[in-house]
Amino acid sequence: MILHKILKYVALVLGLIGIVFLARILIADDGYIVASAEAQQSLVTPFLWLAYIILLLILVMVVFFVIKGLFRGNIKTTLITIGAFVLVVGIAYILTDGNEVPLKDGGTLSASGSHWISAGLGVFYILGAIAVGAMFISGVKKLIK
Repeated sequence: MILHKILKYVALVLGLIGIVFLARILIADDGYIVASAEAQQSLVTPFLWLAYIILLLILVMVVFFVIKGLFRGNIKTTLITIGAFVLVVGIAYILTDGNEVPLKDGGTLSASGSHWISAGLGVFYILGAIAVGAMFISGVKKLIK
């Protein structure tokens, strides 16, 4: 309960700081911000750093609570789920291929990078199909009952 109160006050403080930074940006003239590097440094950069700090806090809390939950709950189920995800990634990696791709800026995306991007899209499609299938099966079971 004490952690909830602490996090509530931290969220309140970070929210108020964010509101102040946002108000500073909204009050400034858009053309001035776009044209002046000094304005970008003084107005936009603090807002971005606040976002980075909040993201870091969220990531730390997620990792902490995931690890805490692992030791409280059933680790066998967690390991099976992680293994299934690794299997899906492996299947997607095997089913895709990679070719060097020229980029708009003149550079080249390596074959390995292209392969991993294709594999990531494959993982997305496989997990999406599994989710749609699970919803379909759940709906059919409800209709049967």
